[in-house]
Amino acid sequence: MAKTQTFGDKVRKTRATSRQMAKIVAAEKKANGHYSFRARMVSVDAVQDALNAAKKAN
Repeated sequence: MAKTQTFGDKVRKTRATSRQMAKIVAAEKKANGHYSFRARMVSVDAVQDALNAAKKAN
């Protein structure tokens, strides 16, 4: 049988403090009619702020 994996305190601390991230993809229309896409990784807590900023930029 396989040995169950145990984690040390260091691993537990890094897992507890790791942030959840969200990927935001914003589309912009260029002058020639094509679209360009920009991707950003933001913290889950800052998603609404990032979306509002992207809307104001367009």
